[in-house]
Amino acid sequence: MNHSASGLALLVLAGGMNASFTLPMKFMRNWAWENTWLLWTIFALIVLPAAVAFSTIPEITTVYRMSPAGELFRVVAFGAGWGVSQIFFGVAAEQIGIALTFSLVLGTSAAVGAAIPMLHLNSDRLRTHAGSMLLLGIMAVLLGVLICAVAGMMRERAEARVREERRSRTAPGLILAILCGCGAALLNIGFAFGTTLSSLAAYYGASRVNASSAIWLPLLSAGAIPNLLYCLYLFRKNSSGRNFKGSGGGNWFLALVMGALWFGSVLLYGVAVFQIGLLGTSVGWSVFMSMIVIVASFLGILTGEWRRSGSLPLTTQLLGVGTLVISIFILGADLQR
Repeated sequence: MNHSASGLALLVLAGGMNASFTLPMKFMRNWAWENTWLLWTIFALIVLPAAVAFSTIPEITTVYRMSPAGELFRVVAFGAGWGVSQIFFGVAAEQIGIALTFSLVLGTSAAVGAAIPMLHLNSDRLRTHAGSMLLLGIMAVLLGVLICAVAGMMRERAEARVREERRSRTAPGLILAILCGCGAALLNIGFAFGTTLSSLAAYYGASRVNASSAIWLPLLSAGAIPNLLYCLYLFRKNSSGRNFKGSGGGNWFLALVMGALWFGSVLLYGVAVFQIGLLGTSVGWSVFMSMIVIVASFLGILTGEWRRSGSLPLTTQLLGVGTLVISIFILGADLQR
């Protein structure tokens, strides 16, 4: 198996892990969303990235001291912007529903997160065969996600008979979902703009596979700050901080599993980008987003989320998933040449 093929295989695994990271929430008892999200933030965005970076990168403090201040600042700024976008997701989901929000966010993120690194790092390849295949693949991703979004709306109408109150909030919810998608893309943009950090990590002794942790640590730590502040706000508003008392260790362990699945998917994504090569951050991000939607769709079906929707919404969802599968073949085709 060549490096590109193994990179695509890692992206499939990473997408599956990312799509699965919220599953433990179904088994967490007596906790509000903010209880779970606070611990997930601490584990996935602070503790695990720091543990991996400090254990795999020799002289990591020297790496950051020698890094260009402007590039380190950009990585931190992109991470903070990504963190804010996660808050928008929760608000948008409340207004227009999780299914539609999820599809809009990932579709926007796939397009923006693939296009900007391409324009910034490899604009000269846009007129090549590889560039054409990338643009075609991105269009297929957007089409697939759009079909999934339609299916999500059909499901919610079939199950909940959308209230007039929700209709009146659709426009703001759509705007927030699109803004969230643009913000979610900052995770990949920050990674693409932080290559000097990984190069310095490799120079000071880190393996090429582990060097990307030098980017993830400041990027994700900055993203943790808005999430922590929002959780603290919800604790004060809902008096939910007391839920931690007497909850036992089960919920804490499940929150750790969530963090490990999510951060593990990000680590695998970074390795896959390195193996794919020149177009890694563009092709890789599109495939990563597609796999998240595909796996999340099948997990939703297996856990009964579509049980009461009827056959047409489910068929539409499967059509969208099929389109996303085709997009992965399009995006991967040129890598095998």
